[in-house]
Formats: sequence, C-alpha cells, structure tokens
Amino acid sequence: MNFTLQEYSTRLENVKKRMSDRGLDLLILTDPSNMNYLTGYDGWSFYVPQGVIVSLDKEEPMWFGRKQDSNGARITTYLKDENILGYPENLIQSPPSHPYDYIANYIHENKWANKSIGVEMDSYYYTAENHDRLVKKCPNAKFKDAHLLVNWIRFIKSDSEIAYMRDGAKLVHAGMQTAYNEIKPGVRQSVVAGKIQNTLLGGNEEIQIGGEYSGLNIILASGVSASASHLTPTDKKFKENEGTIIELGGVKNRYHCALSRTVYIGKPDKKTNDTLQITNEGVERAIESTRPGNTCHDVAVAFWNVLEKYGLEKESRCGYSIGLGYPPDWGEHTLSIRKNDMTVLQPNVTFHLMAGMWMDTWGLELSESIRVTENGCELFCNFPRKLHLI
Repeated sequence: MNFTLQEYSTRLENVKKRMSDRGLDLLILTDPSNMNYLTGYDGWSFYVPQGVIVSLDKEEPMWFGRKQDSNGARITTYLKDENILGYPENLIQSPPSHPYDYIANYIHENKWANKSIGVEMDSYYYTAENHDRLVKKCPNAKFKDAHLLVNWIRFIKSDSEIAYMRDGAKLVHAGMQTAYNEIKPGVRQSVVAGKIQNTLLGGNEEIQIGGEYSGLNIILASGVSASASHLTPTDKKFKENEGTIIELGGVKNRYHCALSRTVYIGKPDKKTNDTLQITNEGVERAIESTRPGNTCHDVAVAFWNVLEKYGLEKESRCGYSIGLGYPPDWGEHTLSIRKNDMTVLQPNVTFHLMAGMWMDTWGLELSESIRVTENGCELFCNFPRKLHLI
C-alpha cells in the first residue's frame, strides 16, 4: 500500500461524514481515482464496470469488479477478502446480461434496496446503462447524484500525497529536459515522444526513480498544430521556423505533476516572442496572487489583468486542480482558475496553472504545478519559462 492504514481510515471517516451530511446511506464510486483514494486499488481494469461501495453500516468499503481482477484488489488494497467482490465472466460484454445486475442483486442481499444511494452521475466510468440497470432493479431506492463528493475531500493533500507529487515533479522536469535535448529539425515527433516517455517512466541517472503512465498522453504539436491544445505526437518531422508546444506529466503512485513549455526551431517572429513574454508576466502575477485566503477568482484576475493590459484574449480557464488521476485526464475536477470561481485556497491545495495561448494558426504554452503553502505558494518544478530556441 502507498499510504498507512491510518490515512485510509481518516479518508473513509471523512467520506462517511459527508455522506451522512447529504443523507446518503450508500455510495457507489466508479471514478478510479476515488476508488484508489479510499482503498488503494490500482489496475488497468477501468474499461469494464468496476467500483467501490461505501456503506454507513459497514466498517470497510467493498471493491467490485471483474473476477479475474480480484487478485489485483487483494494485492493493492487493505480490504478483507469478504469485501472483494468479483462478478463472473459471463457478464462481461454479453447482452442482455450486465455486471450491474450483479451489483443490484448484492444491494438487495444486503437490504439496501430501499436506501438512499449516491452515484457519480458525471463520472466518465458510470454509464447510462449502469444507472438504468440499478434504477430498474432497485425501484424503491432513492438515487442521488454524489459526483465530486470524494473529489472535494481530496481537495487538501496530505504530506504523503505532496511527497509523491514532488517525485512526479522530478520526473516531469527530467522529461522536459529530454524534450529540449531531442527536438531537432528533421526528427520525427514520435521518436522524441518515445524518448520522453522513457524518461517519464524510467527516470534517469540523476534522479534514480521510476514513474507510471499518465492520465494524459504526451502533448507534442508543432506549427499550425500548436494552435490546438490537445494534439498528440505523430510521424511529422520537426521543421525550421516552427514553434512546438510540449505538455507532460510526471506520475508517482498515481499522483501527477504537470509541466508545459514551448520551443522554437530557428528565429521566432515578434508575435511569438511578445506573446510568450506577456504570458510569462501573467503567470508571475498569478503565482504572486496564490496564497491562503485568496480565491481562484483572485488568481485568475491577476493573470487576465496582464493579458488585458497588452490587448491579448484567452477564453479558456488558466488552471485546475491536480493530483491523483487516471486516464483520460489528470485533473481532479474541483477548483478552476477562472473568474468567478470563489473557491478559497488553503495550504496543501494543488493545481496546474495552465497558461496556454492557442491562436488561429499557432500557439504556445507555459504552465506550472503549484502547491499552496502557509504563507504563499511553492512551484513543484524549477524549469526555465523563457522560449527555448533550437
């Protein structure tokens, strides 16, 4: 396990208190991050129905998933064997049978079918079919949306969680340096991406730690493709007089640290140079505004005031919570660094300050992963933000 039993116990206690406050008897979690947070479960099995059930009247959570993944739960969690529920193989992708028929039956067996049940309605992993099966087979239950209930409990990180993010920072720093070293005219993006991935997973001689797969693929896009925020590497070759955006995540025990930078092959034009300098100034003001008691709105205003001073526009938010994550993203879906988000910053809140400027035919990115401290904030990485010229 990656945390002490006491830490898992505290997390479960906090979740049960939040459930009680919201009138929930039972909570079904399908977001792999929330499953991991409460039990430690970690496996690439989220492509089939799986989840964690929390009941106010049971001491431990219950993991459910495909029977062949049950040993994964025994290996990665602290749960007693009686709380590891493996449904049979004949329910996998074989309509009209479905794994949630098994879960509905389990709810009935435990006399929860007339209880108030929370589900993560907006989770990527809780499908319309999952919900429909439960509602039809448990018609007397009162289903309530509990999306983000656990996410907000994860909002403030423990010191152990921060330590894993610092390891992620070492990996992403090394990965970005690999990108800087390997991007050259005539080299394929896919070749560079492979070397970056090798560093993110294997580390290097200097840091001597290994990482894991990220919740977001390597973002590496050049020229006009840099005008789009989420294009991934191709066989396209790097060319002279093109900018390239790079967005990477270092991951340790599922805790992410993200970092974005921009490189340019050749002599950049004035608009690229000027825009990056303005963006960096905005990032600096946002960092200065990041401290306990300030809101996400305050940080966003500090950033946008700089852009507005120079006549630049940015429609998208400039940051979001980050930490524990699984594909398809590394965001924790709580705070957003945007105007009118009045979430108050507190020590050990972590977020990704993402200052991406995606124009019609070109783009650039600067970002920092940040921890709020007692008196201000800490950058997880110390990597130069100036435009890197090749």
